[in-house]
Amino acid sequence: MTEVRVPTLGESVTEATVATWFKQPGDTVEQDEMLCELETDKVTVEVPSPAAGKLDSIVAEEGETVGVDALLAHIAEAGNAGPEETKPKEETKPKEAESEKQGGYSGADAEKPAAEADDGGSNDGGADGGEEVKVMVPTLGESVSEATIATWFKKEGDTVEADEMLAELETDKVSVEVPAPAAGVLTKIMAQEGDTVEAGGQLAVMTRGGTGSAHSANEGTPETTEDPAQQGGGTSSGDGEDAPSAKKLMAENSLSPDQVTGTGKDGRIMKEDVQKALDGGAKAPAPKTEAPKKEAPRPASKPEDADREERVKMTRLRQTIARRLKDAQNTAAMLTTYNEVDMTEIMALRNEYKDLFQKKHDVKLGFMSFFTKACCHALKEVPEVNAEIDGDTVVYKNFVHMGIAAGTPTGLVVPVIRDADSMSFAEIEKQIGVMGKKARDGKLSMADMQGGTFTISNGGVYGSLMSSPILNPPQSGILGMHKIQDRPMVVNGKIEARPMMYLALSYDHRIVDGKGAVTFLVRVKEALEDPRRLLMDL
Repeated sequence: MTEVRVPTLGESVTEATVATWFKQPGDTVEQDEMLCELETDKVTVEVPSPAAGKLDSIVAEEGETVGVDALLAHIAEAGNAGPEETKPKEETKPKEAESEKQGGYSGADAEKPAAEADDGGSNDGGADGGEEVKVMVPTLGESVSEATIATWFKKEGDTVEADEMLAELETDKVSVEVPAPAAGVLTKIMAQEGDTVEAGGQLAVMTRGGTGSAHSANEGTPETTEDPAQQGGGTSSGDGEDAPSAKKLMAENSLSPDQVTGTGKDGRIMKEDVQKALDGGAKAPAPKTEAPKKEAPRPASKPEDADREERVKMTRLRQTIARRLKDAQNTAAMLTTYNEVDMTEIMALRNEYKDLFQKKHDVKLGFMSFFTKACCHALKEVPEVNAEIDGDTVVYKNFVHMGIAAGTPTGLVVPVIRDADSMSFAEIEKQIGVMGKKARDGKLSMADMQGGTFTISNGGVYGSLMSSPILNPPQSGILGMHKIQDRPMVVNGKIEARPMMYLALSYDHRIVDGKGAVTFLVRVKEALEDPRRLLMDL
């Protein structure tokens, strides 16, 4: 009997609610097939089956609250997993023999006729193919619980290979591709383009078998498929890639595949494998916070006004932005301090070297690299602005992962430039260009937007003269840039027109004192007004 337990739910999350069971006791399940979906106050988590077999019993019903590692269900051994109607064992023959009966198909193609003949409703689980496989919504990332189906690349009846892209989903933050979980035939599409689906929900039904590469010893032939027991763990086999959620988690924690032992089919690395590798260094969860209460519905408009109103449902991105910004206000002791910077020297330096810079580095020299370098310089002197609160502990970051807020047609996103403090001007500009393009194309991954330690927001590109930016939790500081405007300034006793910009630093007063905030902003101002200070680390 195999136990199904609650996986790690994420930083500072200690419990979840069982939202949906996709399987019922007695149902046959494949390894890694989605069993249920859990909801937390930050993210929706899907729970895959740790083994093939039959769902014997459900311990936590829908609506129940469970903690990390709590028991959810039991799965019977694989030998007992098939329904009573499964074919007798003696009917199972080698793939080569089957291919003769099936009109000449051989190797991985031997299952194709069985798959095409299957009506999509059976799940006999026999070794001769014809087994039903559900296509589920993959993990969508932190704080993302639903997505919209943007495109189906395949139609019902199409033959697909394992890991071939079936569909593309759009969330409020990223676009997510849905690969085929096995080789076979797409039997039924259950959610059409434009439909909204929840994380862990079902998208389609496939019939296992076809011309694609095999995912397990049961799918392939003796010639094309190795026994997983004979393969070493730690890296994915040539037959299938590691789980996308596992790749994401490894990228976030700087782990390589050879540091993780894969327990999935053919040695594939699953999310749970990465979490086990990280257990030794996992953070202590922060105290639980109550979920925010929903606002009361707006009173109905007067009849004479209702006809002239247009009601449009908020996009998921807008809902997420609204929730996160309100959470930031409710959680942090947020305060903003202001200053202004004379951009004369930066503009002169940029105009003098921009052509040479672009010729050598093949990237334009913008203002953001100057501001990024200035902030990294100031963060070294005032490290609390680059820190965050974890329960009753302050976590100081001895590196700078700079978040650069970017407006897109669908809303605001904050891609992260990692280790910006160790980059040159050219490297920063190139990374900003790469992330900006991905943001505009909707191709940012969750890994691209997580782990930031400080954020820069440039409202000046839209003409903003002054604003108070809101923190990007759990960060403790955010710098707001604004419009460059000529203003009369007193320089050496004379009034001159100077290109001036207002700067705003919003900070978490719980760990950043006023002195530290003002010092940080003054150091940024000094570095921008005299860029030579950056070269000499002054």
